[in-house]
Amino acid sequence: MLLVDGEPVPCSSPEVRTARSGSSGRELVAALMGNPGLRAASERLRAAPERTVPSGPEGPRHVYVFQREYATVDPARVELVGTDEMTTCVGVAIRNNKTGMTSISHMDFPKIVEGGFKQMLELLGDDDEPFDVHLIGGFDDASTKVVYSAGGKHSIQEGYSHPLCFKIVEVLHKSQQRFHLRSFCVLGINTMTDSYGNARPIVGGFVMQTSSGVVTPASFDITSRCPDEIVRRIRVSVSSYDPNWRGKLLETYNTHADIFQIAPACWMPDWAEMASSHNQLSDSEVLLQCSTSPAAEPPHFVETERRIWKYLIENPDWEDAFPKYKPRVFHWTNDGRWSSYLIH
Repeated sequence: MLLVDGEPVPCSSPEVRTARSGSSGRELVAALMGNPGLRAASERLRAAPERTVPSGPEGPRHVYVFQREYATVDPARVELVGTDEMTTCVGVAIRNNKTGMTSISHMDFPKIVEGGFKQMLELLGDDDEPFDVHLIGGFDDASTKVVYSAGGKHSIQEGYSHPLCFKIVEVLHKSQQRFHLRSFCVLGINTMTDSYGNARPIVGGFVMQTSSGVVTPASFDITSRCPDEIVRRIRVSVSSYDPNWRGKLLETYNTHADIFQIAPACWMPDWAEMASSHNQLSDSEVLLQCSTSPAAEPPHFVETERRIWKYLIENPDWEDAFPKYKPRVFHWTNDGRWSSYLIH
């Protein structure tokens, strides 16, 4: 169940009052958007300076998750957890206040939400007290469409961020676990208009301090997004076609062993042909064909896509990346970096 200020989500709508028996997330989102406390918290988050997370020995020990990944960390080992590059996606952080155990995910599609929350909660422990939850990301990417039915004329919102947010709050609210919603910086609350008139998110990344639970806007770079960047990015696309990952978030970090354990995913040889074809596109065509929000992507988006295609062209066989369908494993070294070692 979702709580705000210690109380169940207040709403006069009968759909929301029965949300735990399967009502619409749309009504829940509307109720949460109108909460003065949550709006004030969002304003503070949007106004906070963005933290740039460094890598190496000079930086804090952190775990980063890419799109469709999740990780659960122990505050005794990891100082920060975070994600960025969120446009139509939503970042979720859940924290057990008694133990400090924290789980973070970068959710991108409604069909992975229910299974994803089960994965996130697995290692947070059993607690009668509510877990803190922060929902950050996504923006008002929807256009209004008028539809006609027997009941008359209706306006509906089309886009990627809205259905994802609806599903997230619905699943949280119908859960037996109680969640105290601390941040709700999503959709219209998280939207700005650039000089060209394009809508884009205000907060596109964040970190949580595991010892305190404090959340701040953040950005990462190619060195601080932790190990195995390109293979992990490839998993996001190919996992949609791998039945082992249907309805799940991608496993990335082994909490007990304190290692990055990049769970395997496979792809067909024709992915190399598709990569070669895509690589012939112009930069503007790459944005239009490969992004859910072309006008809101970060400057490195196209370059990153081309690096992914280069890897697939050079490695058409997925076993080059995951021999015998074994995970790729990285451990923390004394000089503050992640180093790979093979599992035999």
